[in-house]
Amino acid sequence: MSDRAGLQGSDRDRRAGHPDRYKWIALTNTTVGMVMATIDSTIMLIALPDIFRGIHLDPLKPGNSFYLLWMILSFLVVSSVLVVSLGRLGDIYGRVRMYNLGFLIYTIASLLLAVTWMTGASGATYLVLMRVVQGVGAAFLIANSAAILTDAFPPDQRGLALGINNVAGISGSFIGLILGGVLGPIDWRLVFLVSVPFGVIGTIWAYVKLEEHGTRRPAPIDWWGNLAFALGLISLMIGITYGIEPYRSETMGWTSPTVLAELGAGVVLLAIFGWIETKVDNPMFRLPLFRIRAFSAGVMSSFLAAIGRGGLMFMLIIWLQGIWLPEHGYSFASTPLWAGIFMLPLTFGFLLAGPTSGILSDRYGSRPFASGGMLMAALTFGLLELLPIDFPYPAFAVILFVNGLAMGAFASPNRAGVMNSLPPEHRGAGSGMNSTFQNSAQVLSIGIFFTLVIIGLSSTLPSHLTAGLIREGVPRAAAIRAGDLPPVSTLFAAFLGYNPLQHLLGSTVLAHLPQAKLAVLEGRGFFPRLIAIPFRGGLHEAFDFAVAACLIAAAASWSRGKRFVYGTARADDADDADDADDGDDGAPGEQAVPSRATSAAPVPPDSTSRDARA
Repeated sequence: MSDRAGLQGSDRDRRAGHPDRYKWIALTNTTVGMVMATIDSTIMLIALPDIFRGIHLDPLKPGNSFYLLWMILSFLVVSSVLVVSLGRLGDIYGRVRMYNLGFLIYTIASLLLAVTWMTGASGATYLVLMRVVQGVGAAFLIANSAAILTDAFPPDQRGLALGINNVAGISGSFIGLILGGVLGPIDWRLVFLVSVPFGVIGTIWAYVKLEEHGTRRPAPIDWWGNLAFALGLISLMIGITYGIEPYRSETMGWTSPTVLAELGAGVVLLAIFGWIETKVDNPMFRLPLFRIRAFSAGVMSSFLAAIGRGGLMFMLIIWLQGIWLPEHGYSFASTPLWAGIFMLPLTFGFLLAGPTSGILSDRYGSRPFASGGMLMAALTFGLLELLPIDFPYPAFAVILFVNGLAMGAFASPNRAGVMNSLPPEHRGAGSGMNSTFQNSAQVLSIGIFFTLVIIGLSSTLPSHLTAGLIREGVPRAAAIRAGDLPPVSTLFAAFLGYNPLQHLLGSTVLAHLPQAKLAVLEGRGFFPRLIAIPFRGGLHEAFDFAVAACLIAAAASWSRGKRFVYGTARADDADDADDADDGDDGAPGEQAVPSRATSAAPVPPDSTSRDARA
């Protein structure tokens, strides 16, 4: 395995006499890594009831919501925080070296998750900690896979390669829903163990076959910048996470002094981080990269698209599990699996549009497909809003499929546009910056979507719930007490596939009810009909927000300009080169982000073309 710096993937392949073989090896291995990482980001969503039953912990009891939230979010938070730093380390020490280490860490963490012997709170704490370690491994994979592919593929094939890799990664998040629903009921440990054989094979394969083809730039690590960024982002994400939890008599925690302090500290620390990055010689966050118009527009549209779709999965799952599936004869316990199955059209849309749009973007540029994808996504969110709560499934499936097409049409060209715009020595850092914005937006989106739905529920659910329970013979005091419980408890119960009324009322109240009344309350239709109208109001607010985010993302994507590939002089790039020379849009090239790498091969003569100049 060679560590020479300064060789582009295509040059290295020509010298080795196998111009095509290595790039497909790199694509296959990094795609396996991305699929594994994204599967594990969602596989627990459906399997959570089985996991909590396996460790003998009720996640809905007071005090246990910590475990529920952090089982879901710890993986995403850690990968969001570390991905920039680990991408920067890839630029310094070698992207393949960092990627391979990530595969190893990820595989070991997956095995450790499956072998826990503890139960109760200690077992849940152990699983959360191991999910953190697993998230570290995933961050290594996510941060460096796009840079490895950009090094291995020539510019006219990067859209295809990054499209396959990106769409496979996004599709993994939906595949995880199905796997969690299938494996969890068999044995909750299989949810984690399923990754181990693929991890072992992928790790060995990566260490044996992947080669360092990128430009390495040895530099000291920006420790203060890393620390300020990590603490700031963690504080911000913790504040968002606990903002959707109840606080005293409030339905949510946004007025909690602790949450406000966490959010304020996060903003301050991120501001300090930005100041640090302007003062150090080798910053982890390459702020001058934002002067490249194609990069900054691509990152901003990624951020907005992730905000628009990040909370969508949770809303659709709650819609299906809490209302639609029970009303159509599915037991509450089976709804997690069937929710994943009924959302498959979304995955099929991703799989179809991603590689196709990636190939087309290699020829025509990223802008028409990425912007068009966001406009189409906004339309599908509007169509979802028009559906009745008890919708006809064919219409729902068609809208989901088109939404998948839209997101796939956006994701692949946008990622290719971002990576093509980066100087070779900064591809790891640039890829990590893009991933951090995208992953952080997903956490922010979850907080926004849950907040909008809870606001909608809190205005009408207590009165609906109380009146409905009294009507079915529940004692008034118990009915009022259930109606006063925070709506988030109802959402979490539906999300976990539990019968919410069993948790809202408790076994003592239910035991004193007549059998006929009990059958109605525990039936599949009572709770969905009760929550349908309140839920619809909050859901519409969430979809309105998603429409707005997608429209702004489309505008941001369009602002990237025509096709731009760093360091090339092509006739179809001439307009972009002229734009770069204008100075208005701030699109830099080598002068704005100078290369300080020790290079074994000279920079190609055309890298000083008008395309690359500020």
